[in-house]
Amino acid sequence: MKKDSRKFSQKSEFSSASLSYSKASVKIEVEERNPQLEPRVEWRVGGSRFYSTDCAKCFSDLKFSVARTAIYESCEGTHALMLASPEHLAPVFLMWPSRSFIVDVPCNENGIAEVPLMDGSALPFFLTLRRNVGVPEELAFYDAPVHAEWDLFRTDRNDSKPYGFVRITPSEAFEVEYVLERNDGVCNFTSSASVSIYSAEHLYNVFAARTFILKNEFDEARKAGLLGGVDESCGLLLDDSAAKASFRVADEPARHKILDLLGDLCFIKPKLPKVRLEIINGGHLSHRTILEKVLPYAL
Repeated sequence: MKKDSRKFSQKSEFSSASLSYSKASVKIEVEERNPQLEPRVEWRVGGSRFYSTDCAKCFSDLKFSVARTAIYESCEGTHALMLASPEHLAPVFLMWPSRSFIVDVPCNENGIAEVPLMDGSALPFFLTLRRNVGVPEELAFYDAPVHAEWDLFRTDRNDSKPYGFVRITPSEAFEVEYVLERNDGVCNFTSSASVSIYSAEHLYNVFAARTFILKNEFDEARKAGLLGGVDESCGLLLDDSAAKASFRVADEPARHKILDLLGDLCFIKPKLPKVRLEIINGGHLSHRTILEKVLPYAL
């Protein structure tokens, strides 16, 4: 009897609060190893195919928006599928480029598939898949000879002074220096981290970094009826100084921004561009601009 080439070797399910809801879940199925194929992750929303990384040329067809997380929409009209918060999960698939994954996120009552936050990091996803899938493999990279730099401006006000900065240059692997600066008179702190990723082991401390929110922003969001699923288990709540927080890894806020960056770049395909990035006060919008500049080389 011919062996079924789509036989699943492992299945995992994760449940926790999400940004908006007290309970969200995601199921991950791992297909048998095939090192001759491109890294592949198929994302499903409520059982329906949403996007597959082996169809990266179709990535630009997805609508993109951003709130406190990355949000993708697959099509127009009443049949539109929406996926929110994939950036904490997408980087984990970098660890096994010879495996194929199917990720299914159920829809909530509003028709949005929202990936669970877990503890606010990628670590629970990685540790479970590590037990099920096996030892991480050699990472996959692609050349991206991009030279670019630009200033960042706040989108919530008409400031003429730049709020941040991005610079991209080619590199031998994936390198990033990320700086966060907050000095608004309410919550003031600086966090910076520099990471060079040549192999899977360099990703561990990035995966461990939890998401965070400033207390004044959290209070304002709750008053506006947002962040309904968030509690103390979902990440870090920072007050007037990040130095007062109990960090899991050094410079955890900046490292989590690097995790967000990896997720925003790797959602299209679980491969890393060979670039060096210098980012001050970046976010999902600036990450998206970076992706647009390296995207032609990922296809």
